[in-house]
Amino acid sequence: MSERWARMLLSAYRLAGSAAFPLVGPYVVWRATKGKEDRNRRRERSGLAGRPRPEGPVIWAHAASVGETVAIIPLIDSILDYGVNVVLTTGTVTSAQVADDRLGDRVIHQFVPLDLKPAISRFLNHWQPDLAIMAESEIWPMTILELGLRRVPQVLVNGRLSDRSFSMWRRWPDLSEALFENMAHVVAQSEVDAERFQALGARPVTVSGNLKVDTNPPPVNEHELHALRRQIGLRPSWAAVSTHDGEETMAAEVHAMLRPHHLGLLSIIVPRHPDRALALAVEFAAMGLKVVLRSSGERVRSDTDILLGDTIGEMGLYLRLADIAFVGRSLTMEGGQNPLEPAMLETAVLSGPNVQNFRDAYERLVEAGAARIVEDRDGLAGEVNFLLGDGRARREMIAAGVATVEDMRGALDKTLRALEPYVRPLIVKSRLRHTGTH
Repeated sequence: MSERWARMLLSAYRLAGSAAFPLVGPYVVWRATKGKEDRNRRRERSGLAGRPRPEGPVIWAHAASVGETVAIIPLIDSILDYGVNVVLTTGTVTSAQVADDRLGDRVIHQFVPLDLKPAISRFLNHWQPDLAIMAESEIWPMTILELGLRRVPQVLVNGRLSDRSFSMWRRWPDLSEALFENMAHVVAQSEVDAERFQALGARPVTVSGNLKVDTNPPPVNEHELHALRRQIGLRPSWAAVSTHDGEETMAAEVHAMLRPHHLGLLSIIVPRHPDRALALAVEFAAMGLKVVLRSSGERVRSDTDILLGDTIGEMGLYLRLADIAFVGRSLTMEGGQNPLEPAMLETAVLSGPNVQNFRDAYERLVEAGAARIVEDRDGLAGEVNFLLGDGRARREMIAAGVATVEDMRGALDKTLRALEPYVRPLIVKSRLRHTGTH
């Protein structure tokens, strides 16, 4: 594809988005009926602001979902210390709740507008950001082009490209270059990610490490934690967290396989999408297992087989209840989920092999002996059985995980240094405004 055709394709994308814009309202309403949108704030998805623009410089920060939001919260905290305004957009209801819980009214939260020209133009016309900071793999053509036309610096932080995304963009080199040339800076998670962004035309590219390492462990309600620990007592337990379709069934089958060998075994299963919990509870009951849904408030009793974690924002609770955690989206799905939170919460990490989105973190953990990869259900059962029965091996994995996470820290400082040339002029501008100097 030539550069000319790449420009034509992007123009066609722009026109198609404008033509599709009248359908945005019904689409967002439909999503709201499924609980995927905030009914009272759905106009924000069309670019209509829910708040007035504050005076002074505005930095637009965007994180797609919960994981990305948690990762950039320390970065936003540091930027807020400089006295500039931050508009944080996220794409999910749960990430909006995380932003509210951890940042409150220190930022202005909005739901990200859809990547259609009318929505993006409305958003940018209102907020007039001086700098845009995007997290991880948020590459939206219309957003990138509109920011480029307005000469707003765009910095991608904690950047990563999955195998699939990189393969797709490589098939359209002129198209990728037409987009990535708009980036002022890409701060990549790893050397592999940096090489991929450079191959697609991004300049400059630096490596920071993973911002997720520099976050605090997931919080917990200490009262709830103590109450559940009293209910569980000294029973052996393990957890399967951030699981996807098929992995919960595997975890329940592992429980049934190991229960005769570990008296009083409790399995804690936390599906990535809690709305699937009721169907899972029915499935587990049909397997002869006794299930307690966390949301029900029912006590965990001595004969409870499975505690089904169907609540949002309690990962810190579930991980503190077990010394062993299988991290999902790695056996029946691809990509994996973040293993750093279990490691920093003193948990031995198990995972399937499909962890492309967290390759660097898993490589470091596996090399240090803090994580183990399993190929299937029987492999998972074998590792859980071994770790439940060998306290020394379990403690060694846990200690290795804590040490590895500590060694990996530093991404926040490197990212702040990369952002300094773009943020510092805004700090000066903000201070001049407050002192009345012109």
